[in-house]
Formats: sequence, C-alpha cells, structure tokens
Amino acid sequence: MKIIDGRLFKEMVVTGAIVLHNNHPEIDALNVFPVPDGDTGTNMSLTFSAGASEIEKLDSNDIYEVAKKLSKGLLMGARGNSGVILSQIFRGVSMAFEGKKEVNAVEFANAFQNGAKVAYKAVMRPVEGTILTVIRESSDAVVKYAKDDMEIEDVFSYFVKEAEESLERTPELLPVLKEVGVVDSGGAGLLLVFTGFMAALAGEQIERVEIKGEAAKEALADVESDGEEGYGYCTEFILRLDEAKMKAFKEDSLKSELERLPGNSIVVVQDDDIVKVHVHTLKPGNALNTAQRYGEFVKLKIENMQEQHNSIIESNADIPAGKATPVVPQQKEAKEVAIISVAAGDGIKDMFLELHCDYVVSGGQTMNPSAEDIVQAIRDVNAKHAIILPNNSNIVMTAQQAAIILEDEIDVQVIPSKTIPQGLSACIMYNPEVSLTENLAEMNDAIANVKTGQVTFAIKDTNIDGVDIKANQYMALCEKEITACVPSKIDALKETLNGLVDEDSEIITLIYGEDVTAEEVAEAETYVEEHFDAELECVDGKQPVYSFILGVE
Repeated sequence: MKIIDGRLFKEMVVTGAIVLHNNHPEIDALNVFPVPDGDTGTNMSLTFSAGASEIEKLDSNDIYEVAKKLSKGLLMGARGNSGVILSQIFRGVSMAFEGKKEVNAVEFANAFQNGAKVAYKAVMRPVEGTILTVIRESSDAVVKYAKDDMEIEDVFSYFVKEAEESLERTPELLPVLKEVGVVDSGGAGLLLVFTGFMAALAGEQIERVEIKGEAAKEALADVESDGEEGYGYCTEFILRLDEAKMKAFKEDSLKSELERLPGNSIVVVQDDDIVKVHVHTLKPGNALNTAQRYGEFVKLKIENMQEQHNSIIESNADIPAGKATPVVPQQKEAKEVAIISVAAGDGIKDMFLELHCDYVVSGGQTMNPSAEDIVQAIRDVNAKHAIILPNNSNIVMTAQQAAIILEDEIDVQVIPSKTIPQGLSACIMYNPEVSLTENLAEMNDAIANVKTGQVTFAIKDTNIDGVDIKANQYMALCEKEITACVPSKIDALKETLNGLVDEDSEIITLIYGEDVTAEEVAEAETYVEEHFDAELECVDGKQPVYSFILGVE
C-alpha cells in the first residue's frame, strides 16, 4: 500500500500499545542501575496505552484527527521521562499531519523526523545514547530513503531496521550502558511500538496478554508495599458493554483479570449489556483500565478506605488510572499560592503537609504519577498560582508537561526538586508573607544546598563504577553515586553518612522506611550522635523501596 489513512494509523497505534504492554517487563529489566526503580517499560506502556485508549473508539478516516487525539491522550497519560519523551515524539508526528487526511511514505517519514525534533526541544539537556538518539537517527535515515511512489511497508521496514541498528549503538554513546552490557531501555521501548506498527501493516492480529510468573509476582509485591493489607479503595462501577464485545464477554473472565490485581471482595454481575463490578483494590485505576476495554462506564464510585492522615485531610475519590493516589486537604476558598508535592510513604506525606504543602500526590520510585494525575491535583487546589515539587528526577518532566497543559488556566511553577530532602528543604523556605517571585528564588536556592543520600536493596548482580553489586544486598547512594553494597542496611547507612556529612554539615534529616525496625533506628541515631557534630532529626517516613533517605544541609 502507498497510503496510510486514519483507520490504519489507529490500528497501528493500538497494536503498538499491545506489543509494548506484552513486553514491558523486559524493558524494565534493562534498567542500568540495580535499584528497584526499573520502570521505563511500565511508564512507556502506561503512557502509550493511555493514548491508544483515547483513539480506540474514534471512528474517523482522517489521520490528523486520529493523531491529534492520540497526542492528547499521550500528553495526559505521560509518566516518567521516557513516557514524556514518547508523548513528545507523537506530538511532533501529529503536528506534521495537520491538514492531511492521509499520508504517503514520504509524509509519514517526515512526520517522525518532526517527532524527533519536537522531542529534543522538550528535553533541557538531551543525552545521546537514549530514545532521543534512536528516533533521530532512524527518522533521518528513513527521510533520505523514502520516495513518493514507495510502498509504506517497504519504508517502514527500513525505518525499523535503522531504529534497531541505532539502538544497538547506544552503548557506544552512553558509557554506563556499555559498562553494564545493555542497550537503552527507552529506545528499546520505542522499537517495540514500531514492531507493533509493522505487525498492523502486515495485517497481524496480536492479543493483549497479562503478565504472569515472576514479573506478575514482582508487580504485586511492588503495589502491596504501597499500603497496609486490608486497606485500599472500594471501587464500584456499572459498565455498559460494547455491542461488538457482548457475545465474547464472560463474567468469569473479567473476574479472573481483576483477581490478578492486588485486591479482594470481587463481585462481577452481568445483566444483558450491563455489568456491575465491586472490588477492593490498592490500584483502582488498574481495575478501571481492565474493565473499560469491554465498554463504557455508566456509573462510577471510588471510596478511600485507608485511615485519614489527620482531621483536615480527605482522600481524593476520583483516582485517575495509574499509580498516583492524591491526598488533598479540605479547602473551600481559593488560595493565592498552593504547593503540590509528590511523595510516597504516609510519614513523608505528613512532613510535607506540615510544611505549607497543600496537596500530596502519591508517587515516587516505581510509581511515577501521570501528567493527568498532576493536572488534576493542580485543579483541585483551587489556587491562582501553583508550585509543583516533583521530588524525583523521573517526575520533573511530567510536572513540567502538566504545567504546559494548564498554561491557559493556572500559573504553574515547577521547582525541579529531584529528591525528597530537596522538596522538604524547599517547603521549609516558603514564606506566605513574601511575593511568589521571592519564594521561587528561595526555594530554588534551597534545593541546591541540600545533599541527598539513600539506602535501598539491589535487584541484580552487576558492577557500577568499580563497586560490586550483589542482589538483595543494601546499597549506599551518595547523591547519584553508588558507593558501597553490603549485607546490612545499617552498614549501608553508615557508608552513606560517611560519604555525605562533613565538618560544614549542620543538620541531618534521617527518614526511615517501612522495613526498618526500632532497633535499627536506635542504632542509626547512636551512630550519628557518636560520629558527627550536627543536629539530627529522625522521622518515620513509612516509605517503600528506600530503607533510609538522608538529607544533609
């Protein structure tokens, strides 16, 4: 064929989303660093699935209409840096399709070259050897190759071949990839999307499969670490089945799918084209995504069953699909300025709420919120100006994308805090009595003057910068550097303290996680008191993933 119209492009996108979903655990496993945050594949899959869901029911033959709606879905659903970059690639593709109902091989190639340009512009400091390199090199090559009279299959096959070769070269451009012996995970995820596109062009039908085996167990363990057993969200909805899917729908099939999610109290009852569902789950968004593949919601109710943080905090019942669980204080009157933070762990959330923060979106390592999660949080604070503290390097771009989405509604400022201690330090410096400009300056200065250390467990054997890493041992992270890997979390903490605290250090904030015992806390406090001349604040953060988070000022 020599033309791609809107319907074929939609099929390509939907198939690409399925292929990426089916294989995203392999992309997660490409994570360079052996910390439990290898979520590139998960973020890209959730991002692209959000875009595919946006267009799946669109009945249009206009490729620009489909691409524009896809771009909107990707923008709102983007998670993590990889998801944001993926959304920007297809934003550029959509822009190139403007005014076209269908495209030929040359126009299709040019669109992806424009996608590469838009993605590069979205990144403040583009790094080669990443997804950016893969889309740039492959799209530049295919633009030179494509001719107006060529078959689309021929051109796209060449495009995929060039993307594969570019991906294989990423370790030569990014030394850390070469050291660990992997290719770039973001580029690999993009290649999966393109593989799905190729399958659709060939007329292949690929079924979405659920994660099973070890990958499913790991995903379950990750989610269960988010909250106490027995709590979560009481999720109820009434679904009207699509006419085309009514015959194939089975109550037991949907129930089995919901049982794979962390949850219980599952009830699925069908009456003709109406299905009523009840489930208690820690991730209501995942339950909604599962059900929405069969039809549209007629009625929806989600109630938070977890204990309230305090009398002025209420849980947000409108949980969007994904991994974020916002917590918002009751507030009726519009504020001049509101602060929104991203954090995981009830203790850490409480710390932010006590330091001028108005809204906490649950998220962090392994559970990056989407741009839509942050957009909803910004809207809910009811303020003229919103300050966002991402508190994670993989959430900064998502927060910036949320700010762009709302630029015509609310003034949104993103303080690029990359760690919890940076975010807390910024909150401490906020002064409601001075201007927004002064506060932004003080808060940005604050994040530059705090050092962060972390202790977490290794997920695989490897070697980073000469440090031998053993799976399930504890790593000492000083800023971004892994300085040691030892069997004891306390010994790892001591290594972290020794690497960060010096004679100029005045304050040490030690935030311990949900896996730390009272005896380990006492040992940590004793070590600090005996070895360092600095004030210590020890806080029960109740955070998952990281045994200790350390802030030094």
